[in-house]
Amino acid sequence: MTVTTDSNALLRRDVNMLGSILGEILVLHGGKELFDKVETIREMTKSIRKTYDADTYQTLKNEISTLQPPMRQQVIRAFSIYFHLINIAEQNHRIRRRREYLLKEEESQSFSLEKTVSNVKNYDLTNEDIQDVLNELSVELIMTAHPTEATKRTVLEIQKRISEILRKLDNPQTTKNERAYVEESLFNEVTALWHTDELRHRKPEVLDEVKNGLYYFDQTLFHTLPDVFQDLEMQLQSQISEEDWKVPNFIQFGSWIGGDRDGNPNVTPEITWKTLGMQRELILKKYDSTIVDLMRRFSQSSERITINPQFIEKVEQEEGTYLVDKEKWPVKSEVYRRKFAIILKRLRETGKTENGYQFSEELANDLIEIKEHAEAHLPKPKKLKTLRKAIRQVQMFGFHLATLDVRNHSGEHEAAIHEILKAVHVADDYSNLTEEEKQKILLEVLNDQRPLLLFDGSYSEATQKMLRVFRMIKKAHEEFGKRAIEVYLISMTEASSDLLEVMVLAKEAGIYRLYPDGSVESDIDVAPLLETIDDLIAGPKIMQTLFDTDVYRKQLQSRNRRQEIMLGYSDGSKDGGTLSANWRLFKAQLEIHNTAREYDIRLKFFHGRGGSLGRGGGSLNTSILSQPMETLGDGVKITEQGEVLSSRYLLEDIAYRNLEQAAAALFEACAKVSSSSDQVELRQKEWEDAMEAISEKSLRKYQSLVFGDPDFLTYFNQATPLTELGALNIGSRPMSRKNSQRFEDLRAIPWVFAWTQSRHMLPAWYAAGTGLQSFIEENGSNLEILQTMYKEWSFFHSTINNLQMALMKADMKTAKEYLELVEDPVLANRIYEDIAEEYERTKKALLQISGNEELLSHTSNIKESVHLRNPYVDPLNFLQVDLIQKLRETSNPSEELVTEVLLTINGVAAGLVNTG
Repeated sequence: MTVTTDSNALLRRDVNMLGSILGEILVLHGGKELFDKVETIREMTKSIRKTYDADTYQTLKNEISTLQPPMRQQVIRAFSIYFHLINIAEQNHRIRRRREYLLKEEESQSFSLEKTVSNVKNYDLTNEDIQDVLNELSVELIMTAHPTEATKRTVLEIQKRISEILRKLDNPQTTKNERAYVEESLFNEVTALWHTDELRHRKPEVLDEVKNGLYYFDQTLFHTLPDVFQDLEMQLQSQISEEDWKVPNFIQFGSWIGGDRDGNPNVTPEITWKTLGMQRELILKKYDSTIVDLMRRFSQSSERITINPQFIEKVEQEEGTYLVDKEKWPVKSEVYRRKFAIILKRLRETGKTENGYQFSEELANDLIEIKEHAEAHLPKPKKLKTLRKAIRQVQMFGFHLATLDVRNHSGEHEAAIHEILKAVHVADDYSNLTEEEKQKILLEVLNDQRPLLLFDGSYSEATQKMLRVFRMIKKAHEEFGKRAIEVYLISMTEASSDLLEVMVLAKEAGIYRLYPDGSVESDIDVAPLLETIDDLIAGPKIMQTLFDTDVYRKQLQSRNRRQEIMLGYSDGSKDGGTLSANWRLFKAQLEIHNTAREYDIRLKFFHGRGGSLGRGGGSLNTSILSQPMETLGDGVKITEQGEVLSSRYLLEDIAYRNLEQAAAALFEACAKVSSSSDQVELRQKEWEDAMEAISEKSLRKYQSLVFGDPDFLTYFNQATPLTELGALNIGSRPMSRKNSQRFEDLRAIPWVFAWTQSRHMLPAWYAAGTGLQSFIEENGSNLEILQTMYKEWSFFHSTINNLQMALMKADMKTAKEYLELVEDPVLANRIYEDIAEEYERTKKALLQISGNEELLSHTSNIKESVHLRNPYVDPLNFLQVDLIQKLRETSNPSEELVTEVLLTINGVAAGLVNTG
C-alpha cells in the first residue's frame, strides 16, 4: 500500500469538499444571493487579515450592519456550520496522521505507547522495577457538568456520522459506485446539519446532563479504554520481555454529573440516586451485549476438546440453581456457552432478585474461570483477547460504571452543624467560634460513639436536605457498592474544621463509624478543594493540623493512608491571573506533598482544570507532565470538562489517542523518577526563585487592573456578551453563586467564556508579560535562565506554550470592536489600551524565551489551524457586536434578535474550538 506523504493535502481536500457542499446548500436554501453575501464577507475578512485596509474594513462593517432578517441569521449559520465542518475535518486528519505513524516501521508518534516503552527500555530498571512502576500508576478522569458545552447532542451525532463517511473516502479499495454513494451520504448529512436547530430551547436539567455524560461511556469509553492497557502489555512483551506482564487498569473514569451540589440547587439527593441508577442500567446493558457476543464466539465442544470435568460439574450445578429448563443452553457439549447462559441470566437479575450478582467481582470471577479453562486449549503465548477485554471492562466499570464524587460548599456544612449543635445544647453559636474552639467541639463529637441527632422535624429544610445527602450515600453503598461514591469534596475549604464538619455528618449517617475499642471504619474520603490564592497559601497548614490530629489519622488509616486534595485552577486564575495561580498551585502541591511524606501519608492531587486555557486547560499529557514529578507516583486525578468531552471522546480513534497520551506521559514520567536517585534535582532552586519573582510582579499587575481599577467591572460587563450568556441554555447551574452580581460570586466559567467570545482571552494570559519582562530586564543573564527553564522544565515549558496558544487565539483588533458596546468611550479606551499594551509585552517575552520567530511556530499544525480559522471567526464577532448593540438598545427584543445573538456565541465557540 502506498502511504501519502503530504497528509495535509488530504486535510485540504476534506475542507474544500465540505466547503463546496455547504456552498451548494446555501444556494439551494437561500438562493445565489445568500451564497454571494457569504462569499463577499469571507473575501473581505481574508483580505483585511492579509493586509489591513481602512476602506475595505469600513465596507465590511457596512455590509454587516445592513444585513436584515432572515438573511442575517442565514449568514451567521453559514459561518458557524463551516466551523463545525472544519472541526470534523481536523479531527479526521488527526486519526489519519496517527494511522500513518502506525504504518511507519522506523518512526513512532510522540506519546504513543510504542515510543514510551522504547524510552523506558533505556532507563536503568529491571523488569521487576517496571512492574512496580506499573502497579503504582493511577489516573482518574472526572467528567463534570458545569461546562460551557455549547453543542447539542443531535449536532454531535451528525458530526460523528460525517466523520465516519470522510474516513471511507480514504479507502483506496473504494469503487466508483461506492464513492458516489459515500459522497451522496456526505451531502445528505451536511444538509441535515443545516436543517438542524443548533440552539437548545430550554435549559438542560441535571438528568439531561447525566444522559450526555453517559453517551460517551456508551459510544466510546467502554470499548476503547481496555484497549490501552492490552496494547501496553503487547508493547512490553514485544520490546522488553515476553513474560506475562500484568498491566493494571490504571486509568479510571469518574463523574461529578448528578453529584456536584455546589451552587446547584437542582442536584438533590434524589437526583444523585437516579444518576446512580442510570449509570448501573447502562453498564448492565453493555455487559449484556458483551456476554451475548462472547456466547456466539465460544462454540468449543467437549466432543472436540477436553474440558476440565470439575468445571463441567460446576456448570451443571449452577444450571440447576439459576436456570429453568427452557433457559439452559440446548447443546450439552458446548460447555462454555452453557456457562455464558448462566452468566447472562444472573446479569439480567442483578439489582432485581437474589439470583442476580451481588458484586461485580462475582461476574469478573466467572469470566476469569472461563478464560483459564479456554486458554488451556491454546499455545502458551496466545491469549483470548476478546474475553480478557471483557474481564477488564468488569474490573474497571463494576456495576456502578463511574465513581460519582459528591461536592458541596463548606458554608452549607457549617450551617447544618451550627443548627445541630445548638439543638443538643453543645454550642449555642458555633459559626462565630474561633477555629480552635470549633475543632475542639468537633473532635469531642467524633470521639463520642453516641449520635447527636434529634428527630429530623426539629431542623430547617436546609439541614434536613444536608442530612439526606449523607443518608443517600450510605444507602448507595449498600445498593450500588462502595465504589459508587468514594469521595466527598468540600469547595471553598478555608480551615481544618471544614473537613471535620463533614466527618461529623458522615458519622451521623453511619458512613464514619467509631467502635468501643477506639478503632475507626470509614467508607468515604474527605477531600478539601483549595480554590483561591489565599486558600492555596493556607493549604499546607490546614492539612498539617489535620495530620497532627488523632481522629483524622484514624480516618486516613481506615482509607489506606491516602489523602485526596483538589486544586481549583479556575478561581485561582480569576483571583490572581494565570501565571501566579499556576505557580501557587505548583508550590502548594510541593509543600503539602512534603508535609504528607513526614506523616507517611500518600497524597492524590485532584486537578480541577477547565477545558479552556483560562482555567488551566490543555492536553491530558501536558497537564500530567506540568505537575511536580515527585507527586505523580501517588496518582493523578483530573477533571474532563464538558466543553472538551466531544473533542476528546466522540470518536473512538481520538478517544484512544487521548487516553494513550495520558497513559504514556504518566508511565514514562514515573519510570524516569523511579530510575533516578533521590539526590537528583528535578528542578533547580534558581528556577523556583525566578518563578517566585515573576509570579509576584504578575500578581500585582493583574490585581491592579481587576481589583484596583474601579471601572474594570463596568468594562467587563459591557465589553463582553456576559449578560447574553445566561440565555444560551448551556448548563443547569446558575452563572453566579447565590445569584449575586458581585465579582467574588461570579463563577469562573462564564468569566472565561465571556472574555473568549470577545477575543480578549484575558484570563488566559493577562499580566504574564509584566512578570516575565520585568524579570528579563532585571539582569542581563535572566533571559538565558528563562530559556533554559523552557527547555528543561516541563512545568515552565507547558506554561509558556499555553500562553502562546492564548495569545494566538486572542485578537486585539477584534477585541477593539467590543468597545462600541461600552457606554463611556473614555473608560473603554483607557482599559483597552492597558490590555493591548500588556498583550504586546507578553508576546515579546514569549518569543524571546521560546526562541520562536512567531507564536507557536514550533507547532505548525496548531498555528496553521488558528490562522485558517481567524478570517471566518471575524464576521461572527462583528455580527455579535452589531446584534448586542441592537439587543441592549431595546427593552423588549424580538425572539429572532435574541436567537441571532446566541447563534453568534455558538459560532465563535465552534470557531475557537473551546469556550470557557
